[in-house]
Order: sequence, then structure tokens, then C-alpha cells
Amino acid sequence: MRISFATLAALPLALLSTAAFAQAAAPLTLADTMANPDWIGPPVERAWWAWDGQRVQYQIKRDDGIIRDTWQTGVAGGTPQRLDGAARNELDAANPAFDAQRARMAFVRNGDVFVRDLRSGALTQVTRSNDTESRPQFSRDGNLVFRVDNQWYQWRAGQGLSQAAQVRAENDPAKPPKADALRDYQLATIDTLRNVRAQRDAAREQDEAWRRGDGSRAPKPVYLGDEVEIIDSALSPDARWLLVVTQEKKGDAGTGGKMPKYVTESGYEEFEEVRTRVGRNDPLPQKLWLVDVANAKVTELGFDGLPGISDDPLAALRKAAKQDPLKGERPARIESDGDGSGVSIRWSDDGRHAAVLVRAIDNKDRWLTSVDLAKTRLETRHRLTDKAWINWNFNDFGWLPDNGKGAGDLWLLSEQSGYSHLYVSQDGGAPRALTSGKWEVSEPELAADGKTFFFLCNRKWPGDYEVCAVDRNGGAVREVTALDGVENFTLSPDGRKVLARYSESYLPPQLAVVDAGGGDAVKLTDTRKPEFKNREWIQPEYVQVPSKHGAGTVWGKFYGPKNYDPNKKYPIVMFVHGAGYLQNVSTRYPNYFREQMFHNLLVDKGYVVLDLDYRASEGYGRDWRTAIYRQMGHPELEDYQDGLDWLVANKHGDRDRAGIYGGSYGGFMTFMALYRAPGMFKAGAALRPVSDWSQYNHEYTANILNTPELDPEAYKKSSPIEYAAGLKDNLLIAHGMIDDNVFFKDSVMMTQKLIELRKDKWEIAPYPLERHSFVHADAWYDEYRRIYELFERTLK
Repeated sequence: MRISFATLAALPLALLSTAAFAQAAAPLTLADTMANPDWIGPPVERAWWAWDGQRVQYQIKRDDGIIRDTWQTGVAGGTPQRLDGAARNELDAANPAFDAQRARMAFVRNGDVFVRDLRSGALTQVTRSNDTESRPQFSRDGNLVFRVDNQWYQWRAGQGLSQAAQVRAENDPAKPPKADALRDYQLATIDTLRNVRAQRDAAREQDEAWRRGDGSRAPKPVYLGDEVEIIDSALSPDARWLLVVTQEKKGDAGTGGKMPKYVTESGYEEFEEVRTRVGRNDPLPQKLWLVDVANAKVTELGFDGLPGISDDPLAALRKAAKQDPLKGERPARIESDGDGSGVSIRWSDDGRHAAVLVRAIDNKDRWLTSVDLAKTRLETRHRLTDKAWINWNFNDFGWLPDNGKGAGDLWLLSEQSGYSHLYVSQDGGAPRALTSGKWEVSEPELAADGKTFFFLCNRKWPGDYEVCAVDRNGGAVREVTALDGVENFTLSPDGRKVLARYSESYLPPQLAVVDAGGGDAVKLTDTRKPEFKNREWIQPEYVQVPSKHGAGTVWGKFYGPKNYDPNKKYPIVMFVHGAGYLQNVSTRYPNYFREQMFHNLLVDKGYVVLDLDYRASEGYGRDWRTAIYRQMGHPELEDYQDGLDWLVANKHGDRDRAGIYGGSYGGFMTFMALYRAPGMFKAGAALRPVSDWSQYNHEYTANILNTPELDPEAYKKSSPIEYAAGLKDNLLIAHGMIDDNVFFKDSVMMTQKLIELRKDKWEIAPYPLERHSFVHADAWYDEYRRIYELFERTLK
């Protein structure tokens, strides 16, 4: 029998108490910790407001599958209801766009555009197609624009739907052909050919004249030539201007890899195309174009006016590598984040202002610019530069309501102070800070009245996240929530309430509602299953490890027994989170929830466990993030050395019986710990580890180590394979064979290196059907059985 959380909410308290007592007495097993997480209960994955602000809608995964259902519950609480059948026709959706009067909102559901009247609740379906519409935006006078790929449409109540702009990566059929003596001879010789061409040209000219005078016709397509690829576009909400991003269609983006797959449905070996390696080649540079839609006029917006665009921050490295000096402008791209999915162009609702984020390909600079439509050029509003690299996070920006003044005031996030904070740039002036301090601002959202910013903050300590607010003109920052682990949030359509998605150490993300002015939160969901919810879990102790290496404080999560035996020293396990730039020491539900349960099991078996947010982790500001520039694996190892000292001094840890493990970046760090500090850890498990950074991707690695040709010393200093001769202790390597993030090839190369070095006390466990993140419970169990057995035989 499977019990849903809706059914669970109605069960008698006495029955729940009995279940809690029974589960508290049940011993935790390795099979429990590595089982399909359905036994825990599904997290709330996405959530949004219903139009009336009285209900919220959200998605959770079904057990034993990948289907996501949509549920609904009232903001005052009650039993959630799953929405099926006809009820799904009335769903709203996340990330709506509001009109200037806040009377309507537009959103995309199932790839189609809908408009909801916020006064009556009436729902209008604008499109019904098999295309995927996106990016709806209202103009100040009620025009709605949206895109299908890079074609743009507009809709206005009472006037219907029409194509607003069309841009093509093709040659203009009206463009004169290239000079050709044979063609000229043919036309001069054959009257019929010449007359047919003249008739064709005349018809085209007449059609264009009719188009200009006929308001029923769609604008003429804009042709950018067949040598470019259209990457992005953004239409002004009044449909007058179009910004287009292109790159060279046949540009050399480097040679991708071919990953073998051995266990396949076909029974034959198969190969999958995978990413390029760092430096093979750089991402392709991009260009920005301004299109006058009515006249089909195209103007390139050059980057030559950006301050510092012609400076070379890598000149010294280029000279040392005997490369030619940089000539002209540095190449740039129009993107705000690492995968190009973040919005990098934003129009004001009156169509008079556009903001564009330009990023140097070397990622040492990013410029927030505005477009001077009259002079067809970019104007720099904010430049952020960093000798290491610009963060892919904290690049949000947008336009402030101007109350019809046309002032063009921007808000933006910037790490210029060393921490991400909120700024306002008024009348084109220098940005003015609305927040400050040794904490971070993220995900800002402007309230419905345009007077208050709401955002995530971690003011109390780096791992405590709340919704905060500040007046758009500045002043004191206030905390709106007191949930400790807010993941994200959204404001109700009227701006009076905040829907927070929050979590705790053993509580997957759930929903709560709080008044925008603050107060007690109403918790709306708890999707945990009884078996998980009623176990007695070890709550992590949040600790501050003093650094002996100039880092100040290293935050950690410690797991240990309730009652220490004062005459006993405990074997130590240290965990290293992955992703490099990720935060695991917080009050939120961890990405590594299985590992957290495994740490409970280790404590039950007599270990103490410490999980650190080493230097490079998220949540601690720019300098913490960039401490690893050109020296990956060095500051982080110092932090783990300090953590080991702290465990010995404060938690009865046994220095002579210490182990370390982690996946991805954590696997890389396990290599570095065993190879560079032999004897410090008696055993380590390197899971899906990087062994040679020259094999990893460009977008991440080039930020930190530049490129192998330009900065070979950084790669030599940072790659574990260069230190493999130092291995003296026990090592387990575990890796999915179809990992398309850190290739299995990394572990194969390390295997060969250890063979050549004639090392012993090491083993490798390959997993034929697993990618970077394992998905099958059998593989999870086998991997962690090996880790547990490694620690049992070497640390006990």
C-alpha cells in the first residue's frame, strides 16, 4: 500500500506517534541510505501562484517513475489536491509577465501562451500550436509580444495575433549577386533573360511598396546572410525594435569527443557525441545587431566602445607562452551565465530602453550596457572586472518602473564589493548600492508597486537563507521570513504575500506562505513518507574551523555521537562536496542527501564525520570563490588539513585513522589529498573524479586555469595525475562509464598511470549504466558498500 502525503495529513496523531516510535527503533542500513529516494517522499520541484493569490500550484514526482503531477492548495492550508483532467485547463504557470496596470498576466503553459485577467479570472488562450512559445512581455499600452524560436509574434486584446518580426539566417533574395563577368555577358546578350530579371525586380519592389502602405501585412523578413547562426533575439514590447545575437555558422568550436557505451539495447557497442575539451577551441565570438523592424534596417552594435575591451588581462601569460600578443578587441559574447540560458537582453515596457549584458570570452570582464536607439550604439552602465574570473551567478538586471518619465533606471547585481549586492543606476549614472556587507544577495524581484525589492540573503551566517526586502531608494534591510533554509520564492500577483520554497536538513523542499510585511509563515506541504519522517536523524552541528592558512573561518557540518566516550578516540571520515562552486554547509536540504544518511550510518558504526565548505565553495563571496585561481586542489587541501586538526583537538578524532571521500570535485580532492599529503588519510574514495583538468570542459575550467596552451603550469599544478607517484595509502576509484560530465576516460587514464607506477592498495569500480549522477539504486548501493568496506578495513 502506498500512502500519499495528502492521505497522511488526515491520519490520526496516535497512529503517527506509533509509527514514529517503531521507526525510531529500526536500525539504519546501507540499503536504506542508498534506496530509491521515493521512500523519502518527493520534493516540491516547482511552485507558482494561482491568479487570485489565494491558491498555489506546484509539481511533484510520482513514485516509481518520471511523471510530474501538478497539485494545488490554499494559502490558508488544508489538504492539497492533485489536478487532473479538465482541471488542468485552468492552470496558471511559473514566471508570468504582468501588464503595466497589473490587471493581466501572461504565461506559457505546455508551450502555449495564455493571458489571465486578474480582475475576473478569465483565461484567454493566445496560441495553440506544436511550437514552443517563450518570453512573453507586455508593452505599456497592452501589446503582448512573445517568441517562437527566433521569430516574434504580437497579440492585443480585440485585435488578434500577428507576426511582429521575422529574422532569417539567409541571403536576402533582393540583394544583388556578386560581380560575375559571365553573368553580365549573358544578360547583355540575351534580351529575354534581361527582361525576365527586370520584371522580377519590379514585382518585388512593388510588393515592398504595398507592404509599407498596407497595415494588414506582416513586417518584411530581415535577412542576416547565410554565413551566420542566430543564437538569440529580443523584440521590444512595442514591436518596433529587434535585437539579434549571431555567431559564425561555420566557426570552429573544437572537436567533440565520442563516448563508448557498452551495455546497450541493441547489443552492439554504441557511441555518443560529447563535449569538447578546454581550449579546443574557445567559445565562438558573437555579434549584436539592432533591427528597425518596420524598415527592415539592420545595424551592428559594436563592442569597441566598451571600456577595457582592447586590454589584455592575460598579456603576461601570453608572452610567457610565446604566443602572439592580442590585437584589437577581445572577443565577446552576449550571455549572463555559464550555459547561455540566462536572459542577457531586457527591454523596458515602453520599448525605449534595452539593456544588454556583454561578457568577454576570457571571462575577466562583463559589461552591462544600454542601447542608444537613436545613435545605434551601446553605452556602458556598469563594468565588472576580475583578475581571476567573473562569476556566472549574480548577473541579474532589469528596468525600474519610471512612472512615464522615460528615465531608463536600471537595477543590477554585482560582486564589485567582494559580495553580491543590489545596485541601482539612475539616469545613466554610476550604480548606487542598496545593500552592503559580508553576505550575498540573489534572485531579486521587484514588488508589484515598484517600490520594494525582495531577494534571498544569508545575513546571519553563510548557510542561513531568508527572503529579505529593501526599499528601491535604499534604507534598512529587513528579513521577511524566518525559515532558515529558503531555496527560492515568488511574490503573489498583488505583491502582498511571498510563496517560499524552503527546506531543512532532513526536509526536502516544501512550500510556505508569509505576508510580504513579515510575520509567521503558514507551512503548506510536507511530502515526506512516514518511514523517513519519523526516524531519529542526527542533526548536523554547524561548526567554524579556524584556518591556519589565512582563510579565516571554514564552515562545516559535523556528525558525531550524542555521548562521547572520554577514553576513546574515534575514526574520522571527511566528506568533500562536488561541483566546486557549491554550498553544502547550510540549513537547506543537501544535494548530498544520500551521503547525509550515510554519515548517520557511519556515526552509528563508531565514526565521526566532517563535511566542509572549502575555499571555492558558494556563499562566501568573491575572494573565497577565486582563491583557487591557477592552483586548484591547494587551498582546499589546506582547509581539510585544518579540519582534521580541529577534529583531533575538539571531537576526539583519531588522526591516525582518518579517511576522505567525495564525488566529482570531491573525487578530484580525494586524489589530491592522497597524492599530495600521503599519510594524512589512510584511505580515500574518489568518485567520478577529475584526474587531468585538460580533459574537462571550457566554460568551467578556463575560468580557473585559463587554457592548457596559455597556462600549462596551472594545469600541471592542479591535475592529480601529475602527483600520482605520491600514493601510499588505500584508494578506491568509482566512476560511471557513460559519464558525460567528467568522462570515464579520466579514471581510465589514472588507472594506467597507477599501473605504470606499480602502485598497490588501489582498486577501480566501473558502472556501465551510470552517468555523472547515478540513478539506479543497485549502483548506489554497490558504490557505497565499497566505500564503507574500505573504511572498515583501513580505519578500524
